[in-house]
Amino acid sequence: MTELTRRSILAAPALLRAQSREERLRVAVIGTGNRGAFLLGHLLELSGAQVVAVCDILPDRADRAATMVAKKGGQARTFTDYRRLLDEVKDLDAVVQATPDFTHREVDIAVLERGLHLYAEKPLALTVEDCRAVRDAARRAKGIMQVGFQLRHDPARAAAMRWIRDGKAGRVLQCHGMRHGGDLPRDIPWYFDKTKCGDIVVDQGIHILDLFRWAIGRPPARCYGEGGTALFVDDPPGRTVMDHYSAIFEFDGGEQINFSHHYFDPPGFTGIQERVFLSGGAVDLIRAEFQPRTSRERMKLEVPDAGQDATRMSLAAFLENVRHNRRPLNDVESAYEATLVALMATRAIYEKRIVTWAEMEA
Repeated sequence: MTELTRRSILAAPALLRAQSREERLRVAVIGTGNRGAFLLGHLLELSGAQVVAVCDILPDRADRAATMVAKKGGQARTFTDYRRLLDEVKDLDAVVQATPDFTHREVDIAVLERGLHLYAEKPLALTVEDCRAVRDAARRAKGIMQVGFQLRHDPARAAAMRWIRDGKAGRVLQCHGMRHGGDLPRDIPWYFDKTKCGDIVVDQGIHILDLFRWAIGRPPARCYGEGGTALFVDDPPGRTVMDHYSAIFEFDGGEQINFSHHYFDPPGFTGIQERVFLSGGAVDLIRAEFQPRTSRERMKLEVPDAGQDATRMSLAAFLENVRHNRRPLNDVESAYEATLVALMATRAIYEKRIVTWAEMEA
């Protein structure tokens, strides 16, 4: 199975609510900074999970996470070393990993080798070799690995993708996306170090590229891109990540992805767009709308669970996948391809040449 059925997604919240305390999965959260605290907040609202441990290299963040658990009536042990957590917490079922990108390989493999289920934030890793290592560890592991491409679980995007993949609008011709906004948050220094985040394609643009690759159904054959730093030069000091790029991906069937990403967009000027153009019309993924190619009339698609948070839906799906031994919609195989697509674009931009999928997999 390559994706959750609509019925299983809709049933997830009801199934989780019906579980008793004894049926809840014992979960640890490793990495409780901005993203980890956000995941933890959603996890604590899902009755299918019991958070029993939290870990962060900064003690105050681990303590704040434990306080969040206590306010919901639970109790979580705190750690500053994830290895101690994995060694000392008994009867653990699953781990939610939200550590910085450059630590993903190390943490993910350690969790998988313990035989635990893993919800791991993207990207899979920062090099092709490390991506392979994580993928291979997940293939060997007893537990399920789900990667945090939560936009796949966003109700509007999920409805739009079902419409596309069911062939309702014909065959895919081109995907066009924009991620235009303000600069990265200055209170997270590793975001600005490309050796730690893989640069902005790998850390940020990867979400939209994953959706487009999913819509087309296979990886691209080749990529070319241009990018750099135009406005935020050495801002903040020591910055090595880009503030803009554009990339074009070509597929063997003639399909194309055209993607633009920058951080100097005036508020509300362009923002984020995710559009798929097909032989029968175009689909707006964010709005879940279809417009026939020969008509000005747009059609709103049916969106189950409209308005629900994508991250919460993704975590709920993870708990259900673990309990019923189901392959995740955003599993390690799709995450491997998504991360290589982002690395492919980064290589093309840095080296100013066409990069092929064949060389990425070599």
